[in-house]
Amino acid sequence: MKITLLALATLLFIISCKKTNDATPAFTETKINLTTHKLASFSAIKNSKYLVVFESGLGNDHTVWNNNAVASQINSNLDVLMYDRAGYGQSENGPSPRNIDRLRSELESVIDKFSNGRKVILIGHSLGGLIIRDYAVKNPLKTAALLFVDPSHEFYNRPSQAEEDMLYDASKNANGANFGGTLEAREFIEDLQYTSKLPSLPNVPVIVLTSMKVEPPHSSSEKQIFYDAHELLKNGVTDFTHIATTQSGHFIMIDEPNLVIDNFKLLISKLP
Repeated sequence: MKITLLALATLLFIISCKKTNDATPAFTETKINLTTHKLASFSAIKNSKYLVVFESGLGNDHTVWNNNAVASQINSNLDVLMYDRAGYGQSENGPSPRNIDRLRSELESVIDKFSNGRKVILIGHSLGGLIIRDYAVKNPLKTAALLFVDPSHEFYNRPSQAEEDMLYDASKNANGANFGGTLEAREFIEDLQYTSKLPSLPNVPVIVLTSMKVEPPHSSSEKQIFYDAHELLKNGVTDFTHIATTQSGHFIMIDEPNLVIDNFKLLISKLP
């Protein structure tokens, strides 16, 4: 099912206008030196058994997880790591193309800086869901569990070239040609083609949160297709939980932070 031009425009409006405030006094900023650029990470490390890693969606830096103290509340029990992808926030611009394969590779470098051999619990929103999905598939022995927050999925997200161009142009006009979200938008079709060829997730505990709130321009039937797309993530996964909410829009962690936090607690209760 293709997303409509209006839906894509609405999505861009959301990612451009959902401004967040950076309020992370408990997190330490560290610059991670990659071969071509530096990324800014924000961590709170107490040497817990697992490392929790947040991955933001298209157009959002790490501060989206500071809304309603989602990251801070999770940090009360476990080590937490957030970061800005290249071209976002405090991070430098990175080489093109800014596609899922590259973003996953850079996520690997960020995690390796802090994991110290520990397994990671990955939390990904929207486009970030594609990134953590690729990481888990490529690094099954390093992945303890996955929490998807209204993730993008190739079964539902099928933009035409004209729709991708519109998304790219709108981001460019709003944030500039070198903004991370602008460069990532240019790879949206290729990213969905890439993830469509990925094998199933590793057999670790997985929770998916899906927004079923019907808001223009989305219809209830479109939302059902989105839900069905998320159901496909359970292939090969023994411990799979799928939660639908009609109380939140796409940014579930902002609209219903407790839903994210409570299901994260459920996720870690499943781990040894």
